[in-house]
Amino acid sequence: MSLFCKNTSTFKKGGVHPDENKITSEIATRAAALPKQVVLPLSQHIGAPAKPVVQKGDKVKVGTLIAEAGGFVSAPIFSSVSGTVVKVDTAWDASGYKRPAIYIDVEGDVWEDSIDRSEKLEKLSDHPELTSEEIVNRVRANGVVGMGGACFPTSIKLTPPPTAKATCVIINGVECEPYITADYRLMMEHPDEILVGVELLMKAVNVNEGYIGIETNKPKAIALLENKAKAYSNIKIVPLDCKYPQGGEKQLVDAVIHREVPAPPAIPVNVGAVVQNVGTAYAVYQAVMKNKPLFERYVTVTGKQLHAPGNFLVRMGTPFSQLIEACGGLPEGDNKILAGGPMMGKAVTTTDVTVVKGTNSVTVLTNTDAKRKEAQNCIRCGKCVSACPMGLEPYLLAQLSSLKDWERAEKEDIPSCIECGSCQFTCPAHRPLLDNIRMGKGTVMGIIRERAAAAKAAADAAKAKEEKK
Repeated sequence: MSLFCKNTSTFKKGGVHPDENKITSEIATRAAALPKQVVLPLSQHIGAPAKPVVQKGDKVKVGTLIAEAGGFVSAPIFSSVSGTVVKVDTAWDASGYKRPAIYIDVEGDVWEDSIDRSEKLEKLSDHPELTSEEIVNRVRANGVVGMGGACFPTSIKLTPPPTAKATCVIINGVECEPYITADYRLMMEHPDEILVGVELLMKAVNVNEGYIGIETNKPKAIALLENKAKAYSNIKIVPLDCKYPQGGEKQLVDAVIHREVPAPPAIPVNVGAVVQNVGTAYAVYQAVMKNKPLFERYVTVTGKQLHAPGNFLVRMGTPFSQLIEACGGLPEGDNKILAGGPMMGKAVTTTDVTVVKGTNSVTVLTNTDAKRKEAQNCIRCGKCVSACPMGLEPYLLAQLSSLKDWERAEKEDIPSCIECGSCQFTCPAHRPLLDNIRMGKGTVMGIIRERAAAAKAAADAAKAKEEKK
């Protein structure tokens, strides 16, 4: 039993506990070798793709801006290497689509002079010039996005709408997805920078309360950060029970401050919480204190049959194939390669897919672990309902999606599904619940967006007509 179980908490609804398989947890992070060429997709965030500001033949350094934000909800992209731009073309991404990307041949490792590469810890108290606005501006300018996978531009999260008032910052150090240990290694290796990053996030949104939630299967990280946090009177480490998907924003808010975030379009800040991943806190520290753009990240490369799995600091644009080779190559036989973990990761169609801002893991599953069992008829056991952390009825949403009953699917709140896979994981009949729900959710969300656009167009037309009178 963990030493930290006496005062732990967790979210109230549902949840499961898959085998953890944290086989790389005690393997120190090492820098991945530079590839011969990087491929940097222009869509490494939620929102509009970035717009290229370089062209074929341009010379770049590590940290050079190569694509500017393409809209309000967007983020700039920076070169992760020094070298020559080969082309602006398309490349396969983890979703199986070809997206616009910038190709750069690597030549040496020359960094922009503006980046502070020293290891000196910069403290917030030593920088009175850092106002809330200045922090947000530096975060935006350096392309920081959510590092937990969603990749929402961090600067937007730090400027909540006037209707919402932030009261605290919650840092996700949970890492409940099986296999992945990148965040754990980051906490063990850079706790001081993370805590300064939390301070910066708190100042950015003008709050005095900060929390870092960590599951009790990481006792060393809890002990280390509790010790370091003694110097920060307004940052509290919160040990949490081990339960998936505790890293989900709404589940984490419930577990840490015991507030329930309403159904969409409500977000955590509507109940006072600004939630950021621990990797984001580190990236914010680097962006604000070191003027370092987001062009590299911690990545776990793992799998039971890999010869030498590990944790790596990886430049964006590095192909999965190179990371797998660094771990001894693919095991013999059939393998499934995931961008992410086995619960929410996406199976890639080629190892030419490259690391981007949201890539926390490359997981190699052999046929035994990856092969699905044959689906059977639903036995009405209700396990999927008990497991759903959003309090939904997954069996019903899956059925409505397969029947294309979009109106009822919307009434049954399919947009609230966080696609965690708990329902499919717990189903004794091995039904593809998440597959169907994900398809249905996408369709319903599209209908909702079209309806909103039509309503806006009608309102604009009515307003224009009224102004003519």
